[in-house]
Amino acid sequence: MTPYEKWVAYYTIIRKEVVRLLRIWPQTFLPSLVTSTLYFLIFGAFLGSRIGMVHGVPYIMFVVPGLVMLSVVMNSYMNTSFVMFQSKFFMRTIDEILVSPTPPWVLIAGFISGGLIRGIVTGILVLLVALFFTHLVIHSVAIIILFLVLSSLVFALAGLVNGIYAKSMDAVNIVPTFVLQPLVYLGGIFYSTASLPPFWASLTRFDPLFYIINGFRYGFLGISDISLWVSFAVLGTLVLLLAVVNLYLLKKGLGLKQ
Repeated sequence: MTPYEKWVAYYTIIRKEVVRLLRIWPQTFLPSLVTSTLYFLIFGAFLGSRIGMVHGVPYIMFVVPGLVMLSVVMNSYMNTSFVMFQSKFFMRTIDEILVSPTPPWVLIAGFISGGLIRGIVTGILVLLVALFFTHLVIHSVAIIILFLVLSSLVFALAGLVNGIYAKSMDAVNIVPTFVLQPLVYLGGIFYSTASLPPFWASLTRFDPLFYIINGFRYGFLGISDISLWVSFAVLGTLVLLLAVVNLYLLKKGLGLKQ
C-alpha cells in the first residue's frame, strides 16, 4: 500500500469509531460523569472534610487526579476491547480488513485511536466536573498531558488484546471487573502509600496502576509516592510490550481467523 492508501485505511477506521462514539454518547461518556460525580460527593464533599489534608493538600484535591485516571483507564480499555469483539462476532468488519492489504500496524493504530479519543475526552469531562467541587492546582501541564495520553494508550492496547482473544461478552467484561478495577482502586486513588504499613506499601508497588496514578497526580500537585522517572519507565515498558503483543497476534491471526 502507498502512504496515501494507508492513511485512507486508518482514517476510515477512526472515522467510523468517532461517529459511533458521538452517536451513542449517553452510553460512552455519560456513565463516567455520573459515577465521578458520586465519587466527588462521597469522598470529597462528605468524607474529605473529616479526613482533612493529605500531603499538605485538601483530600478532595488529592483524589481528583486518581478519579480522572480511573475514567481514562476504564474507557480506553473498554472501548478497544468491545469494538474489536463487535467487529469479530457481530458486524464481521474485521474480516474485510484482514483480507485487504492493510498492514497490521495500521489496523492497531485505527482501533487504539478510538480508545485514545474516548479515554482522553472522558478524562477531560471528569476534570471539568471536578471544578464544581474544588479548584485545581496544576504543577506541570506537560506532565499531565503526557501521562494522560500514555495511560490511555497503554489501556487501549491492553483492551485490544482482550478483544482479540474474547469469545463472548463475559470474556470482554471479566478483565475490567475482576482485574483492572481492583488494580486501579489499590493503586492509590484514595490514599497515599505513606499512610500504609510497610508490608502493604511494598505490595502496592507491584501494581502498575500505582505508577500511573502517582505520575498523573504529580502533574497536578507536584507530589508523588514514587519517582516520576520510574513512572515514565513503567509506562514506556507497557506501551512497547503491548504493542509487540498486538502485532504478533494480528500477524498470526490468533483469535481472529475463524
